[in-house]
Amino acid sequence: MSLKERVYSVLVVSSAEKLNSAFKELLPESHFQPVRYTSSVSSGRRVFSERSCDFVLINSPLPDDSGIRFAVDCASSPGTVVLLLVRAEIYDGVQDRVFEHGVFTLARPFSRPMILSALDWMASAREKLRLSEKKTLSFEEKMEEIRLVNRAKWLLISELKMDEPQAHRTIEKQAMDRSVSRRVIAEEIIHLYS
Repeated sequence: MSLKERVYSVLVVSSAEKLNSAFKELLPESHFQPVRYTSSVSSGRRVFSERSCDFVLINSPLPDDSGIRFAVDCASSPGTVVLLLVRAEIYDGVQDRVFEHGVFTLARPFSRPMILSALDWMASAREKLRLSEKKTLSFEEKMEEIRLVNRAKWLLISELKMDEPQAHRTIEKQAMDRSVSRRVIAEEIIHLYS
């Protein structure tokens, strides 16, 4: 699936109506949905805690906070990419504070092409996170299979008085003979002897 075919969920935290109107035009439903708007950090935190999203766009400062800590907190959430919009005169200082946390920063004023480029960068970063999530999940599934197989081997050792190589061969052979995974055999053994 190409980036142009993906749909991203978005949280916009901005108290500037003019900017919010511009974002409504720049975030078409064909690529961005749902798009939720809040006007303060506290309401942004509430919305984000209910349901995380792919992108968080924060227009700093906000009525109740600068939004910098919120940007860092959102960026620490798995699968979320954050863009922090700040005044040009404080850009360098803010960028230094949030860069290591993976927060993208853009100085105001900015142009439409700059925002569109930033959205493309965010989409690219989100896809990289998606790949990383898949690898992590695959690794975790493999580790779980190893734990189950080891537990099944110990049950065979304790219940059937096999040694470890025999228990291992038994699980491997049953899996090959029945054309199923070692995990399935291990789960059956665990169910039988537990």
